[in-house]
Amino acid sequence: MVNPPVFFEPLAGWRTVVTRERRTKLDWARCMRRLLEEHYPEAEKVILVMDNLNTHSLSSFYEAFPPKEACRLAQRLEIHFTPEHGSWLNMAEVENSAMARQCLSRRIPEKQVMEEEISAWSNQRNEAGAAANWRFRTEDARIKLRRLYSNIDG
Repeated sequence: MVNPPVFFEPLAGWRTVVTRERRTKLDWARCMRRLLEEHYPEAEKVILVMDNLNTHSLSSFYEAFPPKEACRLAQRLEIHFTPEHGSWLNMAEVENSAMARQCLSRRIPEKQVMEEEISAWSNQRNEAGAAANWRFRTEDARIKLRRLYSNIDG
């Protein structure tokens, strides 16, 4: 089985997909290091919105790398987690859905073929500049997520 997490910069219409065998803390840490060093080497801080999996933690860096390297990577991230049962708020999940429908909707028996298909899909989406067309407005959020916010009188 291949687990293809999507890293998506929605307004730029850019994404990258990393295929990996598992979903461990070490895998997440290595994917994040790759994202920071290969795709955002000049960025002081990368803002990341992601789901709340137990592997998605800055402590994963300390399990995967020496302390100095782990600290350097952790300091470059600002992480915001989507609410529990709110993965629909994560635009990468929307991209995952598009990838599943457009690229992975059939049985692909070989890992290398799957990696090639995913890479071709990602490159095509990037070349097309397929950005997110996000229509969830602040007013909608106040209604849909009202239980997450304090009540404000007046």
